[in-house]
Order: sequence, then C-alpha cells, then structure tokens
Amino acid sequence: MSSPPSGRNHEARQAAADRQAQLTKPPGSLRVLEEVALDLAEIQGAELPVARPAAALIFAADHPVVRHGVAAYPASITAGMVVNLAVGGAAASVASKCHGIPLEVHDVGVSTPYELPPSTSSARVVRHPSAEIQAGDLRVEDAMSSELFEACYEAGRSAVLGLDRPAKVLLLGEMGIGNTTPSSAVAAALLGLPAERMVGPGTGLDEAGVALKAEVVRDALARLDGDESPFEILRRVGGRELVAIAGAADAARETGAAIIVDGFIVTAALLAAVRAQPALRQHLVFGHRSGEPGHAILLEALSARPLLDLGLRLGEGSGALAAYGLVELAVRLHGDMATFDDAGLEGGPGGGESAAE
Repeated sequence: MSSPPSGRNHEARQAAADRQAQLTKPPGSLRVLEEVALDLAEIQGAELPVARPAAALIFAADHPVVRHGVAAYPASITAGMVVNLAVGGAAASVASKCHGIPLEVHDVGVSTPYELPPSTSSARVVRHPSAEIQAGDLRVEDAMSSELFEACYEAGRSAVLGLDRPAKVLLLGEMGIGNTTPSSAVAAALLGLPAERMVGPGTGLDEAGVALKAEVVRDALARLDGDESPFEILRRVGGRELVAIAGAADAARETGAAIIVDGFIVTAALLAAVRAQPALRQHLVFGHRSGEPGHAILLEALSARPLLDLGLRLGEGSGALAAYGLVELAVRLHGDMATFDDAGLEGGPGGGESAAE
C-alpha cells in the first residue's frame, strides 16, 4: 500500500546519546525521559529531536454490532461526540487546546446524521467517502468489503498527508460507540487468544454485558479460517476507524513522524499494522496503559512500556494527549539543558582529576 520504510537512524540516536552523556546531570538520572528523547532522535534522524509540529487525529465510526447490546450507550452518541469534539466540549478538545496542538476529527463511518455549528473553534471535522459505504455486523458477516477497507485505509493516510503542517509527532485516537468489541475480536484473532481474555467493560458494561460481549466476539472469531493476514483480520472483524488508524500510522512512518499511541482500541489497530509492516513498530511511543483489561496483553505482545498508567479508559486520544506533555518535556530537557562545558562545571565526562590538571 506504500513504499518500504527507510528504517530508523541509528547514527542520530548515538549522537543524541553522546549529548545526553554531556548534560549537567548524573548519567541515566532522567531515565525514561532520556529514553524518549533518544527514541525520537532515532525516529526523526536528528541529534536534537522536536515535539512540534504535532497533531492529534481522531477517527470516528459506528458499528452495526452494537445491535447485540455490546455497548452501554446507543450508537447515536458517536455523532454527538463528533459535534462535541468540534465545539470544544470533549476531553480531547480540552487537552489539545492545553497543549496548543491542532485537533482533527475524521469521520470514516458515522451513521447518524449530525450538523456542525457555523463556527467550530476546537477541531476541524472531515467526512470521508468511506462513511457513505455500509459496514457489516461482524458477528454474522465481514465488517468491511475490500472496497470499504481500502477507502478507510486511504482516509487514514490522507488525514496525515493532508495536514497543514507535516507533523513530527502524531497522536492517534478514536471515537465509536461499541468499538471495544471489534478491537477485542482483532486482538484475540491476532494473538490466538479466547474472547474472554480480551473483552472488558468498555464504556461501562456490567458483568452480564461483558459476558454477552464475549459471546459476540466468539461468534465473530468462529467465522475466521485461522490463517488470515493481519489486514484480512482487520477487514473481517475490525472497524472502519481501526483501519483508518492503521493507514494513518503507515503515512506517519512514511514521513518519519513519531506516533504517540493511545489506549486499547488504537493499540489493537496498530498490532495488526505492525504484524503487516514490522518496521512500523519503531515509530511507536506508547502513551499509557488503559484501564481496559486487554490492553496489558496487547502492550506485552508489542514489547511496549507505556509512559503513563492512570487507569484511563476514555479513548478519543485522551491517553496520548496526557502523555504528550512528557514527550515534549523529554525533548526540551534533551535540547535545552546545559552541558558541563556550557556551565563551566568540572566532573563531567572527561572531567575529574585528569581534567583539572
């Protein structure tokens, strides 16, 4: 679907590590913040990585599978939340404004009609052609035709490639009532795990609701042949916003951007994308560990250590946005701290008695 990646820049990482060794602090004393700076240096191919320009993209879609009672809210809430994001009332709206980074909502499959106010100061909303194509109920049929899959994937790519300013750091989120169900199905299929290991309460299901969701996911998994490719699994039991997220990640990889990963749903989509394109894993910075039970399993499968563990399970990019502040702090510390030479201090690398002589 796109050209092969060029890979990370290991020389840039080494140059950044050499700078870290010169900064006015004991080696390794900022631990994870140092590692984040080195990761971004390698992704961006620069000794001094940056956290801006940044952009937050939320992909929104509905899911016919909600008719089986797998969500605590009606599907119409998805459309309402698109409007809420646009006017600034959603958590992602507040967080993106706090960071001063643009927020875009990409409608790749919202079924309920909605109307945006004449002025939407918080987020730009784009409705893609994929939103006009009917999706399937993944419990009993494929969630997407090949045509719809391609349309969603290209919607994700175009969202990244069409940014007003190419992003050095990209935050990915989603909005879609019921979308923990396709995410659970995709994750279970990719990892060869039973439905019960992956399903959780989502937007607030009780024990009976979780059991029903597991039953729905089992039915979806039973339709698979067991030898599908990662993207075929995503097509058959996934969702339109999950496919768009995979497409957006592909474009980000192509442009050399770092991707801050949100929670369970985004991670499930990116597990499929990484299985299909392993080099993509090198571009991922995991923002947080979601309160959704299956997220820990996905993180382990991707050998990921998230920056935050706050019990968040809201979605809409909120965990990635929460982590963005740490990412920006990491690169600012890396770039703006003085070296021992800058500060005229003894005891840095090459210092000690020999340097004083």
